[in-house]
Amino acid sequence: MLLALAFFVSLPSPHAFAQDRGILEKEIEALRKQLREKEEQFLSVSEEDRAKFADFLKQPDTGIIRLLPREKYFDKTVIRGGGAYYSFTRLAHEYGSGSDIQFEQGRFSTGFAGANFGFICDIGSTPIEQVTLDHPALHFPITFAAPTTEPEARQHQRLTSAGFNAAGFDYRRNVVAFEGRTYILRSIDFETSDVLVAFRVIREDSDGSMILLWKRLKKFSTPRLERP
Repeated sequence: MLLALAFFVSLPSPHAFAQDRGILEKEIEALRKQLREKEEQFLSVSEEDRAKFADFLKQPDTGIIRLLPREKYFDKTVIRGGGAYYSFTRLAHEYGSGSDIQFEQGRFSTGFAGANFGFICDIGSTPIEQVTLDHPALHFPITFAAPTTEPEARQHQRLTSAGFNAAGFDYRRNVVAFEGRTYILRSIDFETSDVLVAFRVIREDSDGSMILLWKRLKKFSTPRLERP
């Protein structure tokens, strides 16, 4: 009887369990915050890279980012998307509404969910500083009107996946990523954003990540699809 009573007394109360779970929840949240801070550091660009392009980065609507290879880090990070995505509107790597670019298997791509789509054009070794709205490769992206119905958007998805030529320039949903090359990107994300960006791969890091220098050339009105 005494042994049974002693055993009963030694059991933690339900209230103690509740307290323990509350403490664990706070510890988990603290660890998650630490992981996010570490990942932000891991995704950051070196001070040397920033210093090298300091004058360019003083201009409005410019930036420098790192894209991690999706196939290597997708399931190893707290951040959604594994650091392989970026939104030039939200200025964030987290995958979600408005994500404009992805880096995976040595290629850049755009258009990731629903009827969203976009196209990229490789304009070679042209310095990004020289890319203005007058560049001939920008005539089509600037004048292209975002579709207003889903069937039209799906048609453009198929067209950009196959690739097409306009005025002597090739545009497609995904392109090979080359160090030292400059690209034009038009990304259309319905109900969220529509942007035209130029970016240049300034170097590939030892882990396969790409360092991109970018500038936003034009922001279009928010694209919307007519509802039946």
